[in-house]
Amino acid sequence: MSLTLRHTTLSLPAGPVWLAARLAHAPDVRGLVILARSTLDDEQTARERAIGDALNRAGFATLGLDLATTHEDERDPDLRYNTPLLANRIEAALAWLDHQPPLHGLARGLVTGGTASGAALRTASRSADRLSALFCFGGRIDLAGAGPLGALALPLCLAVSHDDPARAMLRQAFGLIHGDAQWHDADDAGLTAPAALARVIPVLVHWFEQHLPAPANTPPSTA
Repeated sequence: MSLTLRHTTLSLPAGPVWLAARLAHAPDVRGLVILARSTLDDEQTARERAIGDALNRAGFATLGLDLATTHEDERDPDLRYNTPLLANRIEAALAWLDHQPPLHGLARGLVTGGTASGAALRTASRSADRLSALFCFGGRIDLAGAGPLGALALPLCLAVSHDDPARAMLRQAFGLIHGDAQWHDADDAGLTAPAALARVIPVLVHWFEQHLPAPANTPPSTA
């Protein structure tokens, strides 16, 4: 699918702070995928760009979302473990989207990794009406807590590398999910290297093609 995308740099309100965000959108997109990150390092930036490009080529709009400000990222490394705060910030972004008429009617997906994965599951467990599917690159889904994991009602795909040191803990947390959840084994040593990421991205794109319903006035993709 070929789209002429408009790229917009944004600042979204989230309590006392403004979060940096990057929207790529066109009138004929089939859905919107939020790419949320809790750290602003170069690896996360490169991953967001690669995932965003692939999703855009598949016909999706994307919203890259920084869950920490630059000041917080530089001075408060523990903020990335503040799962309740990060979850509130994801919800603030969803609330902002609720008030954007050009984006109304689009099914929404959410991609996270690292500690933001726990925040994403907390958000999804209480905002099922605002999201349609999740994809996590490993990350600390255990930080969501047993209650949100058990209450998750949205489809989740969890990609975990073969040598992830938290693999056993992630498997235990994954076992608490009663809903539609898929564990994707990645044989690579980590999911940030370009080659490893290139093998997982098609899985991610297919996941959202399956689980984000296209708007009623948009014919389904035949690709």
